[in-house]
Formats: sequence, structure tokens, C-alpha cells
Amino acid sequence: MPLPPSARLEHARGELTTLIGKLTSSNGKQHTTIPGMSLYRYSSPTEPECDVAKAQLVLPTQGSKQVVLGERTYSYGGTHGLITAMDLPLISTVTEATPDRPYLSIAYELHLQRMADLMADMRLPPPRSIPGGAAISVCALSAPLFDVVLRLVRLLDTPADIPFLAPLIEQELLYRLLSSEQGMRLRHLVLAESQTHKIAQAITWIREHYTEHLRIAELARHVHMSPSSLHHHFKTIASMTPLQYQKQIRLYAARRLMISHDYDAATAAYTVGYSSPSQFSREYRRIFGVAPSHDVDRMHRNRVR
Repeated sequence: MPLPPSARLEHARGELTTLIGKLTSSNGKQHTTIPGMSLYRYSSPTEPECDVAKAQLVLPTQGSKQVVLGERTYSYGGTHGLITAMDLPLISTVTEATPDRPYLSIAYELHLQRMADLMADMRLPPPRSIPGGAAISVCALSAPLFDVVLRLVRLLDTPADIPFLAPLIEQELLYRLLSSEQGMRLRHLVLAESQTHKIAQAITWIREHYTEHLRIAELARHVHMSPSSLHHHFKTIASMTPLQYQKQIRLYAARRLMISHDYDAATAAYTVGYSSPSQFSREYRRIFGVAPSHDVDRMHRNRVR
């Protein structure tokens, strides 16, 4: 007799937790042999970490986490995951994890062209209206979605099968996402003339030129929008203005340089495009709550523990 959906979900989640626990021996991110899929493990709550999340599905199997985009916080865990529809600067914190029950999750990158091809094959109609809100959402995870991800992770035990079976399972995963409540934003993203697609192009341009002076009129021309329309839709979809987005990208890049490459604050500031170290320090404190030197010292102390 088939299991009810809730029992199927818990069974799949339990097996995924066991598999990820065996495949991850240390804290942090672990790449896999399946392109675009990464595993995460943390044995205790973490300090806030800054990164630019790609378009992806994050499926936690144990523990919980929260991310901050702009002024809004998104919390997920248990049977709720996270979908980001484009590259977004997030501050993330693992909020629930212990050595006996570590935070475990899977992240799978979502590729625009593959979604577009699948939409064409499925003959999905374009969205009737523009999705509201930011290009990030906490989503309820269904039993079929857990089943698909479980089959994908099982392939790590049979590497020879990955080139043949992973693309087929990925197609089913994208089908589940595009057909879900959260699929509207993803479907809107792949339409070349949609506002979501144009904002994604604007984000790519900013990321590739973040050290340069940002001219809104030039960016608007690049993505075929008026400056006012660009500003409005960018703030709605990314939860910040283009200038705020560039500022966060710069600050995140500078933080990485100071923590991982021992840059001093002034050198990091100039490297990422600031002309004034004092302005850099003010904006850094506004985002991270402390001066650059204090933040770097704190991160180094936490790594030594």
C-alpha cells in the first residue's frame, strides 16, 4: 500500500539526512561530482556570513537557517526550503545545529537555459501577470520534490551513472519547480522580454563591472529599460536599488579580501572601487555593524576556535 504524502516526505528526508551525513565529514560547503549540486554541514550555529547566492534551490534536511536580503529576513528548515531566482547578496546564518544533529542541506543551481528549454517542451504558457515581491521565497517542500532530490543524491554512490541519469533527474526537478506555486517567478525569469529577465541582466552587468562607477542611464540602456522603470523593478525584485546592490557587492568582495587574503581596509577599499577609505569604513559598519578591522579580527578568532 503506497505511503501517504507526509510519510513519503519524512522517509525521503530521513534517508537524505543519512546520506548527507555520510558524505560530509567537515563543516562548510562540499562540492559534488554532480554539476551544480553542493552539500552543506554545520555542527553549531554560525556567525553571519556574506555571499552572493546564485539562482538555486536550497533543501535543508536537518537544522535551520536564515538569510537576510535588504531589510527582510527569511527563515527555513524542516519541510521548508529556499528558492532564489537570480544572483542576490545575502547574509546567512545557521540558527539550529548541534554536533549530534548538525545542519545539513543540499543546494542545486538553477540554469536559465535549461528552464527555458523545458518550458518550451512542456508548452507552458507565459505567466498571466508579473509576479510580485522579491526574487526569493521560502517554499513548502513536497514529497515528490524530496523524492527527486533523493534520487539525485543517491547517484553519488554510482558515479558512472551520473552523466546519463543526472540530466534526466534534473529535468524532473525543474518540472516540479516550474509547476509549483513558486514557479511563476522562475517562468517569468526565462522570458526574454520580461521585467524579471531584464533585471537579471542588469544584475549580471553590475556584478561584472562592480568596481566601476555605476551610471544608471547607461545600465538602463543596456537592458532596454527606462531609468525610472529600472529603478522601480530592480528594487521590487532585488529588495534594493541598483546602487545599493553594487555597494553590497563591493563590501562583500572587500570583506573576502581582508579575511582570506589579509588585505588591510584601505587596500581592500581601493581594490573594489572605493575612492575614500573613510566612506568605505562608514558603509561597512552600516552593513556589518562593526568597523572592518574589528570584523576581520572577530572572524579570525572564530576560525581558530
